[in-house]
Amino acid sequence: MKILGISCYYHDAAACLVVDGDVVAAASEERFTRIKQDSEYPKKAIAYCLKTGGITAADLDYVAFYDKPFLKFERILETYIAEVPKGLPSFIKALPLWLKKKLFIPKLIKDSLEDFEGKMLFPEHHESHAASAFYPSPYQSAAFLTIDGVGEWATTSFGLGDGHKLEILGEIHFPHSLGLLYSAFTYYTGFKVNSGEYKVMGLAPYGEPKYVQKILDHVIDLKDDGSFRLDQSYFDYTSGLRMTSSKFHDLFGGPPREPESELNQREMDLARSVQVVCEEAMLKMAEHVRITTGQQNLCLAGGVALNCVGNGRILRESNYDDIWIQPAAGDAGGALGAALAVWYEYLGNERQAKPRGTARGSYYGPEFEGPEIRRQLDIFGANYELLSEQDIPGRVASLIADGKVIGWFQGRMEFGPRALGSRSIIGDARSEKMQSIMNLKIKYRESFRPFAPSVLYDEVSDWFEIDRESPYMLVVAPVREEHRRNMSEEQQNLFGIAKLNVPRSTIPAITHVDYSARVQTVHPDDNRLYYDMIRAFHEQTGCPVIINTSFNVRGEPIVCSPDHAYTCFMRTEMDYLIVGPYLLAKTEQPEWQEEGNWRDEFELD
Repeated sequence: MKILGISCYYHDAAACLVVDGDVVAAASEERFTRIKQDSEYPKKAIAYCLKTGGITAADLDYVAFYDKPFLKFERILETYIAEVPKGLPSFIKALPLWLKKKLFIPKLIKDSLEDFEGKMLFPEHHESHAASAFYPSPYQSAAFLTIDGVGEWATTSFGLGDGHKLEILGEIHFPHSLGLLYSAFTYYTGFKVNSGEYKVMGLAPYGEPKYVQKILDHVIDLKDDGSFRLDQSYFDYTSGLRMTSSKFHDLFGGPPREPESELNQREMDLARSVQVVCEEAMLKMAEHVRITTGQQNLCLAGGVALNCVGNGRILRESNYDDIWIQPAAGDAGGALGAALAVWYEYLGNERQAKPRGTARGSYYGPEFEGPEIRRQLDIFGANYELLSEQDIPGRVASLIADGKVIGWFQGRMEFGPRALGSRSIIGDARSEKMQSIMNLKIKYRESFRPFAPSVLYDEVSDWFEIDRESPYMLVVAPVREEHRRNMSEEQQNLFGIAKLNVPRSTIPAITHVDYSARVQTVHPDDNRLYYDMIRAFHEQTGCPVIINTSFNVRGEPIVCSPDHAYTCFMRTEMDYLIVGPYLLAKTEQPEWQEEGNWRDEFELD
């Protein structure tokens, strides 16, 4: 039984192929087109999935689209009508796209999959999120909680997963949305909506929660059970013009920050304040769901489930035994959830949970063998050294210990927004300079942005205050007290961005200013080579922790193919690139010529 899942036309378009209940392939369209968060119909992602499965469209039994377009259009139409005449310009702008594409998804699918003769199904948006969270989880039964901007009408939903069945027990509807509240502050602090939310989360520890009560008193009415309502007079997103209103600007002391302008203490305090409010809402919701469902395990999905600080608080402070978060928690994961919903819910196939779940590290993307890697490197005239698989871990570990920054390109690409040791840039977490070097010379991004650690799964509790695996970099945990450094009184009293350059632990490059870290645990069953490399670094240095950041520069998607990797390597100040068995030193490469070297699109043929 072959099921293709598709998500598109909002952000993070993606495709997923499920065969007899197993995820065979999944990828976001952006990785192939090189357009960050590409929302268009995922032609290349679909082609990749079919090719990996060794099938054609004629072999598909079902195609599942991740939401119900007509129900979503109903919400948009009703919202614009309610805002007339204010919302009319935005509605006129949006209408052609709906009439040409979004209302005719079945025809688009049929046209793109010419030989497909199977059935098309359309689960609801939050049903797709819930399926993506529960079915791959390690629990036979569990509660689920999905929180995002908006699907059709729902912005938050919760319910119960049991075996192969899902039951949604409650929802919060648009325009009341925790995701849109966070996006409003993303917009107001000068970052891009639907992509800059993680910057707000990273900026938050530099600020003080001075606006929390103002947000709770005026903007959001948050109840003890986690339900809430937003005062719409402070927002403008229902008319589609902008996220916040002039009343919002008056409340917080001025207009939105201009993008790319200097960050001030106000933005840091606003980021901290909305982060605190978001965490409180997540905690209250999670506890209400636990009481209502009687379940001791919780599954999370939706864009807000990428708020790893909030996830960490749920893990530490709620009364759940455990939580599991979908690695591709946003809309891309909806493609996976839609396909799994067809296999389990619609077709009624039995499900047996596995102890570590079935996500297998979320390595569902393309993989390249040695001859193909060599062919692509030779096109660039690259100079490389061939290593045996046995030599890679020790050699790369030595380079990291020597302070080198390395592009690591191995195995199947990750599905989801995090690099998990397949398409990563890695370095020494012990270095006091590495955060600055990577941010400014490698990633070309804001200096305040923290980096995440990859740590051996069997060593994590010795370095971080967490007692279980965190394989998908979706939980924040504090660095253990014994690895922290004593701060002088002057250092303790620093405010804002001045906190940045103070080393706070023996692994300062991954320790945020509040002593936290977004932890990824590495297990040999998920990624043997990456585990062996970190273990070799541990043996050489006594430290089982390295820096892991995504293999891309600001504004670009994570690299997918060897030519993407080489191009990113040459455009930045990385020292080495290990791509498959080939090790490349920057000093030995030919001079980079921008013109003619870069291919805009990844070819599947």
